[in-house]
Amino acid sequence: MRATSVAFFAIVSAALAAPLPRALPTPVSTATAKTYLSQLTVAVDSNNPAYVRSAFKIWDIISGNCDTRETVLIRDGTNVVTNNACAARSGHWVSPYDDVATTLASDLDIDHVVPLKEAWISGARSWTAAQREAFANDLTRPQLVAVTDNLNQAKGDKDVAKWVPPLASFVCTYVRAWVTVKHYYSLTVDSAEKTALTNYLAKC
Repeated sequence: MRATSVAFFAIVSAALAAPLPRALPTPVSTATAKTYLSQLTVAVDSNNPAYVRSAFKIWDIISGNCDTRETVLIRDGTNVVTNNACAARSGHWVSPYDDVATTLASDLDIDHVVPLKEAWISGARSWTAAQREAFANDLTRPQLVAVTDNLNQAKGDKDVAKWVPPLASFVCTYVRAWVTVKHYYSLTVDSAEKTALTNYLAKC
């Protein structure tokens, strides 16, 4: 075999052996996020009828015994080992919100970048149950990510005017993801939220 062929196959083999990317699905670029933001409808949030978490079904079975939570844990971790029920028994994760590492899946929550209540008050209250289920289990858009549990609990249902990740280097990714999701689902933004998004994107 020619030397060039050997080198080519070595490169291909190395590429195939390399681990797959493990991260939040890539949000739109800053420029596109600015365009999307300009297209979002500004409206006062409405909680009528009142939000109930059960309006959003979580978690769906994605493949085999793996539900949405376990699928995100496998995607976002390295060396993840699961049992027959697809529960993560070991692995290594680094929360992108605070750069905190853990080997315990129980230390992690799956965060909805755009929280379920935020979606509800900005348009999802008028969706069908199936549409809300699709939103709550969306693995295609940058909407679900494994993060430190107590940090996720501190975020709660806050929008970007009230909360962004404490890790400064991830804020641009977070706000781009926020706009990506809101644009895709035609959700509204309130005035304070739009101002915050505009200011953050201007620094990205």
